[in-house]
Amino acid sequence: MRVVSSAPAPQSLHDEVASRLREHIFSGDLPPGSFLDEAALCEKLSISRTPLREALKVLTAEGLLRHEPRRGCFVNEVTEKDLDEIFPVIALLEGRCAFEAARNASPADLEALEALHDRLARHARARRINDYYAANFAIHEAIILLADNRWLGQVIGDLRKIVKLARLQQLHAPGRLDQSLAEHLAVFAALKARDAEGAEAAMRTHLTRQREALRVIAREQKSRLA
Repeated sequence: MRVVSSAPAPQSLHDEVASRLREHIFSGDLPPGSFLDEAALCEKLSISRTPLREALKVLTAEGLLRHEPRRGCFVNEVTEKDLDEIFPVIALLEGRCAFEAARNASPADLEALEALHDRLARHARARRINDYYAANFAIHEAIILLADNRWLGQVIGDLRKIVKLARLQQLHAPGRLDQSLAEHLAVFAALKARDAEGAEAAMRTHLTRQREALRVIAREQKSRLA
């Protein structure tokens, strides 16, 4: 699998603050709709207002926060409409990554991908959902890397952050774990066959079905709260 050999650039203070705030958002410590109290955050993070405000601008640009005039920043809330609009875009972009990966992957790349898919299948058989998520993420990242298009990777990464705000786990939908594995194996079969169009179509199907599974989870949550 291809790796980038150059060392990452050192983070600025506001980048570090943005990373810490992202962790709090994705962990649920800062749930959707919550207000970000600047004074309290400065005290908690032991920083001044300047790097905090720069970090808030970064997260607002990413779509994780929204700024309301005279009120301040709030963690964004992802709606069903947002997900309906975002998933077709992700499906198109990741589909294109699969298309390019099918043309670019070396035999060594395919061997590495096969090992990842073997791991994915083991986790699926054992019903280890958290481990499955980790292997699933690694496969998607590997295919994006093989596409060798940083713009695709950047936009996909930004959209994933928004989806992550929804905090819905599509693999908990009935039958979704086995369906997801079958979809991944279909993508990999096309990659091995150097079938770029087949890989693209299989990846788009995979992302589309993720959205369908999230709808099922959302309906179940809504019915429990009713």
